[in-house]
Amino acid sequence: MPIGQNFASALSSPGEGPSSPGLGLLLRLGRDIRFGTLHVRLPDGGERSFAGSEPGPTATLVLNNGRVVRRFLAGGAVGFAESYIDGDWDSPDLASLLELLDRNYAAWSDHHHGGALPRLLHRLVHLLRGNSRRGSRRNIHAHYDLGNEFFAAWLDPTLTYSSARFVDGNEDLEAAQVEKYRSLARLMRLSPGQKLLEIGSGWGSFAILAAREFGARVRSLTISREQHAFASRRVQELGLNDRVTIDLCDYRDARGSYDRIASIEMFEAVGEAWWPAYFGKLREALAPGGAAGLQIITIADRYFAEYRRSADFIQRYIFPGGMLPSPTALRQQVERAGLSIRDQLAFGASYARTLGIWNRSFDAAWDKVAGLGFDERFRRLWIYYLAYCEAGFRTGSTDVVQLAVARPA
Repeated sequence: MPIGQNFASALSSPGEGPSSPGLGLLLRLGRDIRFGTLHVRLPDGGERSFAGSEPGPTATLVLNNGRVVRRFLAGGAVGFAESYIDGDWDSPDLASLLELLDRNYAAWSDHHHGGALPRLLHRLVHLLRGNSRRGSRRNIHAHYDLGNEFFAAWLDPTLTYSSARFVDGNEDLEAAQVEKYRSLARLMRLSPGQKLLEIGSGWGSFAILAAREFGARVRSLTISREQHAFASRRVQELGLNDRVTIDLCDYRDARGSYDRIASIEMFEAVGEAWWPAYFGKLREALAPGGAAGLQIITIADRYFAEYRRSADFIQRYIFPGGMLPSPTALRQQVERAGLSIRDQLAFGASYARTLGIWNRSFDAAWDKVAGLGFDERFRRLWIYYLAYCEAGFRTGSTDVVQLAVARPA
């Protein structure tokens, strides 16, 4: 189906014609697709399809108006995300569309960061959100203190906001979350009577399991007041006060020696400037011969150099101050701290599945979430965030690993 004048006009600013740079970019993107098939539904009701030469996802981009291309040209991937949040476009399967775009990154990589000014602005905002002690509290508040009711509305009954681990594919999310906790405890060889420091409490599920199933004596740290209150109440209700303590404390201020340390998807919030301090604290707090069990999201080595020079959608809107390590950067930080990786396992496909379940659950719970005071723009922001992350784990651009990191005896 030819693209007519109405489509050209829809993609153009007032006064621009069919040869607008926006239309040209979209056509070139379509022609350069190598993996999968992209269907574009136009504002005037017309459609255009682009098929790659190799297998991949089939996805649909529904243009509600013509602003999306201009916003992508100006703001890159962040501008594209903002355009979705503002309702400029939709997709019946957002995760598949973002997966298709990720797999065809070479077709649009030149525009990934947008113009020089937006790129500089996003980077400056990110740098101003550094994770000093005060900055960390501010950044954590921006996300985790959205409220316990908010997260409880769509997370599984364990209240776990990190990747589950699906072993045989048949588990429900709750069972897979418990398996993730057990897997980490086994990986670090957690045993009865050991002193365990947890960096990042969440809502207390791992601390409780470590005490009840593995017999550990747990001190768990958080800087989220919402999570501290909730996790402390859970511990008290379960009668575990003699085995589990939830402290409102920055990990950098932790004192004492521990047989084991656990940290589940907290490292992503540390920030690159503080990576040496984080691993230095692990070495300082671990007893000789001790081990840490870490669950960490990584970004593929091939993207890391470019990623660390910019600020992506997640850093701009979801986790201010955050930063993912690449596998190589992570290993280097461990070794520089005088530690060693004793064992590890990766399960990115489980994270893709976890995020898909979360997104459907979030959407189904929207009436309840909206009743907490959140608006439609917030809904679209979170749907995009969850789909964006799911797509990254589908393609392998991001992965999640569990590591056993040991201190020499």
